Amino acid sequence: MPATGTSWPPGAGRSRQAARSCPAKTEWTDSTMPVSANPPESRSWRPRLRVLLLGLLTVLPLQTLRAEHAFVVKSMETNLVDGVYQLDARIDFHFSGPALNALESGVPLLILYDIQVKQERWYWNRTLADLEQGYLLLYHALSEKFILQNLNSGVQEHYASLDAALADLGHISRLPLIDAKLLEPDANYFVRLRVHLDIESLPAPMRPLAYISSDWDLDSDWYRWPLNP
Repeated sequence: MPATGTSWPPGAGRSRQAARSCPAKTEWTDSTMPVSANPPESRSWRPRLRVLLLGLLTVLPLQTLRAEHAFVVKSMETNLVDGVYQLDARIDFHFSGPALNALESGVPLLILYDIQVKQERWYWNRTLADLEQGYLLLYHALSEKFILQNLNSGVQEHYASLDAALADLGHISRLPLIDAKLLEPDANYFVRLRVHLDIESLPAPMRPLAYISSDWDLDSDWYRWPLNP
């Protein structure tokens, strides 16, 4: 019985079989495989670097500003008078522009003197006296006078200029510290002094900015002086 069916041209069957057994070659295009000259991994450090640089630029100016204090204790000494040690000191005041503007606008500025008498010991220093002197600096616009009030004694003085008021503010004379009987002859003692602007005394709307602004961070470093019985 003769074979029936479709008659393939010579070689056609082999070509079809080859097509079935050999997969077609795949061609990749730009749309299916994007190529980047800079892989994402190589750029992953850049955001972190920007954050680090921003942090440095934020912190370094503050450190520079805090390198110099607005108030400076220039000198200090103690004297024994009638059995009581007394303190003499000189302080220079350099107020910022915003602080001076606030003062001339009627905002009183409270300056605090922190004074401590300590016994020096190898493990920890013992505090014998912790004193605070407060001075209120005001400007009276009607009389164009500056007023300095000692909050401890209540004494109030008037000045024609700010320089005159600050000169008096920076002059401590014969301030009683401690009775000499409270000091042991063989022990070592010292006095230290710091001056600062009291931000808590500012009007409430001004305090949030004053807490974070270097213009209101007005203080001195601690100044130490030996106190020998």
